[in-house]
Amino acid sequence: MIIIKSYIYFSKYWMNKINSLLIHPSTNVSLSDFNPNTTFGYDKEELLEDLKKLLVKMPEIQHRLYVENKHALLIVLQGLDTSGKDGVISHVMKGFNALSCTVASFKVPAGEELVHDYLWRIHKEIPRKGFIGVFNRSHYEDIIEPHVWNLVPRSSYIQRYDHINLFEKYLDDNKIKIIKFFLHISREEQKKRLFERLSHPSKRWKVNEEDFEKRKKWTKYMKAYGDVVSRCSTKWAPWHIIPSNNKWFRNWVIAKIVIKTLVDMKIRYPRYRSPNIKNKKIDYI
Repeated sequence: MIIIKSYIYFSKYWMNKINSLLIHPSTNVSLSDFNPNTTFGYDKEELLEDLKKLLVKMPEIQHRLYVENKHALLIVLQGLDTSGKDGVISHVMKGFNALSCTVASFKVPAGEELVHDYLWRIHKEIPRKGFIGVFNRSHYEDIIEPHVWNLVPRSSYIQRYDHINLFEKYLDDNKIKIIKFFLHISREEQKKRLFERLSHPSKRWKVNEEDFEKRKKWTKYMKAYGDVVSRCSTKWAPWHIIPSNNKWFRNWVIAKIVIKTLVDMKIRYPRYRSPNIKNKKIDYI
C-alpha cells in the first residue's frame, strides 16, 4: 500500500519556513515579534499558480480520509476582524469536497448555549471520522473576549487554558487531528480593510460599531492572543501564526500546511474486506 507522499514535495527549505510559523510548546509568544507582511520572498503570481495546483490535490487526499474512515481533521481559524477567516474558507477550503467537509461559525453565545458549559456548543460541531471540520472562530473566543473585556474574573478564564488543552488532547486521543491558525494582520491593514468594506456596497453589512470599539483595545487583543498561543500550542494541537497582510500568501501557506498535515497522518485506502473478493466474478444481467 502506497502512503500519500507523492502529492507534494516538501524540501528542507520549505520545512524550515513552515517551522518558523509553527509555535512549539512552552514558547512565550509576543505577536509584535512576527511580521504580518512576511511572504518568504515569494512572488504573488507564482504562489497563485501553485495554489491552483494545491486546490486540485486537496480533494484527492480528502477522499482517502473519507474512505479510510478512521481519522478526522479539525482546522481552527482565529483572528481579529478583517484578518481573513471568511476569505480562507472561500479561497482555500473550497478545495475540499463539501460532502465530507463541515464549517462551523461561533458567535456570541445565546439561547441554549448559555445554559450549558462553554465547550458544549464546540463539541457538537467536532467532525466525525472521515470528515474535515473548519471552525470560523472557536472555543478560544471564551478566553479572548473575557480577557479583553473583563467579562468574568481572571481566575475563571485562566482555568480555561487547561480545560481547552485537555479537551484537545481528548480529541487527539480519539484520532481527531487539530491544527490551529492565527491570522496575523497589522493595525494599519485592518483599518484599510474596514474602510474598503465601508466603501463597497456588497461588503458594508460586515462592518458595525463594535469593530471600531474593538480597535481601541488592539493592544489588549494582541496580548490575549499571544497568551492563548503561548499556553495552548501543544504537540497534539499546534498553533501556527500566519502572516496575513497579503491575502494571496495567507491562502497559499495555509493550503500548504493543511496538505502537509494530511500527508503526515499517513492515510491509506482500506484493504479488501474479504481476502477472496479480488477473485469474485461479476455476472452481468
